[in-house]
Amino acid sequence: MALAGCAAPDEKALGRDAGYPVGTARTWFYDESVRIGSFTHQAEIPGIYRGDVHILAASVHPLPLPEARREPDYRWTIADSRDLGVDDYLAHQRVMGLIVVKDGVVQVERYRYERRPTDRFTSMSMAKSIASLGIGLALSEGRIASLDDRAEKYVPSLQGSLYGETTIRNLLLMASGAAYRERYDRTGDSVRFAAAVSREGVEGAARTITVRQDEQGTRFNYAGPQTAVLAAVLRGATGTSLSEYLTPRLWQAIGAERSALWRTDRTGLEVASGNFNATLRDYARLGVVLANDGVRPDDPAARQIIPRDYLLEATDWSRVPEPFRPYRATSYFGYGYQFWLLPGSRRRFVLLGVYGQSIFVDPGLKLVIVQVGANATAEAGRTTLARERDAFWRGVVRYYGSW
Repeated sequence: MALAGCAAPDEKALGRDAGYPVGTARTWFYDESVRIGSFTHQAEIPGIYRGDVHILAASVHPLPLPEARREPDYRWTIADSRDLGVDDYLAHQRVMGLIVVKDGVVQVERYRYERRPTDRFTSMSMAKSIASLGIGLALSEGRIASLDDRAEKYVPSLQGSLYGETTIRNLLLMASGAAYRERYDRTGDSVRFAAAVSREGVEGAARTITVRQDEQGTRFNYAGPQTAVLAAVLRGATGTSLSEYLTPRLWQAIGAERSALWRTDRTGLEVASGNFNATLRDYARLGVVLANDGVRPDDPAARQIIPRDYLLEATDWSRVPEPFRPYRATSYFGYGYQFWLLPGSRRRFVLLGVYGQSIFVDPGLKLVIVQVGANATAEAGRTTLARERDAFWRGVVRYYGSW
């Protein structure tokens, strides 16, 4: 079912004639002419953060992903355009790979821009949700005593700093109160923080953020350094790297078929705000386990891989404080523990990354939709992607029930 499909949008601008080349540490994120190649070889580009790459080994017992005999006829509507299908969505959007899984069965699987099922697609900020699961596991094992502990309890180098004095819970909620503006245009706080990570590592870079403009816990302000600090917390709490800790507990436990790669800073700490790389099908396997509230659906013992209470607290908008609920945290999404929360009476949540990366999860329907993209802009709302992706999600949901 891994269909290549028809011609994809903007192939020439994205580097088709040059064979979809891979960029450098300076160009891979910004230059669209190397975007396709870079987003499937990010872990191999030398010099990013001046660090290394950690490997999360595959499982010896992969989670089966059987394929449906035929694709469902999903239909979606946006504005005056009605009765659109999967091919219409792919004709409009720069999607490298798309997979829809219902009840553990692959319904749709497409690749374009000459990408393949064996390619590892970079996560962008979907990695933040994976880091959050590490915090939940460490909490369940007692390695983290409480989410209300300050980060500095586990990261002595941050004692007395803004992030050191922030609780783990508020880091998870993107609620440190730090004055920080996330930008994707080579300017502002994001590029300065990345440069500091390259020079000093994550822990050193975290100390460069010093101004708290809001009381912590009171306001959502999306900022990647908060997740980077969470990775340092987990390293301090467990005595091992995020990748090493998650390999048996998460990556192998969910039945990943291939290894994943995670880039680190110069100290060996994963830069957990992004930089995770895995195949489309293994992202789907993660989504399937999330849709089953942290359990592998093929496990007759129904053993809990991801702590259920933590997962519900992370992904149910009714359990988060009022400022972090849908239409409050943002004009649409709410925000849990590093997960984006969709409005509505049913629990639905998303892992999101810039340039079009997403894993949509509907636990009630056991439905997962994974997309890896190369959007024209980092922020989906600056193109038609945000609106059309949401409309596509809704169309798939309506095929099985109601939104």
